[in-house]
Amino acid sequence: MGSEESQKPKILLLGTIEHAHEAWRQIEAIAEVVKPVSTDRTSFLEECASGAFSSCLLAYRTFDSTSLTGPLDQTLISSLPPSIKYIIHVGAGYDAISIPACSARGIRVSNTPSAVDEATADCALFLLLGAMRNFNAGMTALRSGEWRGGSKEEVEKGEKKTVMPVLGRDPRGKTLGILGMGGIGKCLARKVAGAFGMRVKYLNRKRDVEGEGELRDSGVEVEWVGGTSESSDDEGKEGGNGFEEGLKRLLQESDVLSLNLPLNPQTRHIISHNEFALMKRGIVIINTARGAVMDESALVDALESGQVHSVGLDVYENEPEIHPGLLANPNVMLVPHMGTWTVETETKMEEWAISNVRMAIEEGRLRSIVPEQRGMQ
Repeated sequence: MGSEESQKPKILLLGTIEHAHEAWRQIEAIAEVVKPVSTDRTSFLEECASGAFSSCLLAYRTFDSTSLTGPLDQTLISSLPPSIKYIIHVGAGYDAISIPACSARGIRVSNTPSAVDEATADCALFLLLGAMRNFNAGMTALRSGEWRGGSKEEVEKGEKKTVMPVLGRDPRGKTLGILGMGGIGKCLARKVAGAFGMRVKYLNRKRDVEGEGELRDSGVEVEWVGGTSESSDDEGKEGGNGFEEGLKRLLQESDVLSLNLPLNPQTRHIISHNEFALMKRGIVIINTARGAVMDESALVDALESGQVHSVGLDVYENEPEIHPGLLANPNVMLVPHMGTWTVETETKMEEWAISNVRMAIEEGRLRSIVPEQRGMQ
């Protein structure tokens, strides 16, 4: 038994298996699980240097493990033992992992892309309706014991503490602009078109003709705003003229803008002062992607000026910190990063990640390697 155990590959568990226990038990049958004893980044780096993980084949990483390791940046990746060949990430977004550092060391990274689509789109739908109808302002007044609140005059006189929300707007017939229409964006497009009768326009780095066809087959009319060419290299890059023109058009024509693009050096603060100035006055913005794709300080300014009427946010630039200007504004609907906060979706994410673990062990490849590393598969 001891000899068989020693021949099992070792895997480093960073975080906790919360839901997919049966799937994980199957992994424990074919691999030896190693758990760090460290409790913070400094001690984790020391544990790496001690050789405690020297024969581990892969690291399974949960979102919450950031409290232990910090970001998987150049420093941490370079501290991992040479035996680590895979990092299995439980989540769709992987901006906390330095893909260039991993690639340089031959470490392949996987995520759980489509497992989060429906739940995140549902969250976006909730935020969209709440922001358009000014529900947050009404709920705030209600919880303070003031029903819907009072007039500005009543607040100025001290008779009421909260101002009554202005009338909201119906989504039907409005234009939803989706910046970054991957799996989540497509789910959202189906939901808003079917439930709310909204028009949908989108912009990606590259036109998704196949995705457009899938949407049309399901009864959703969607319009690409990135230009006439479907394969221009220029349109495939943020900063290219095709992308810039498409972004300008999307911002100018959208009544509601949903941000659904990944965070990377090219998309950080892709929405800032100049972009807000291009938008329709009174636009509604939804962000379920990553907080830093939008400049929060610029967003606060746009809200205060009325250029942006309201926003619905599930993600923030410096989580768990939230810009005080967002907290103070009644037209801001806030959710604490709960886009995938369901039993079904969290289970699905873990099961997807565990399938990557099994495939790495048994086949030497990944089910869902991140796009930047597809050439390494």
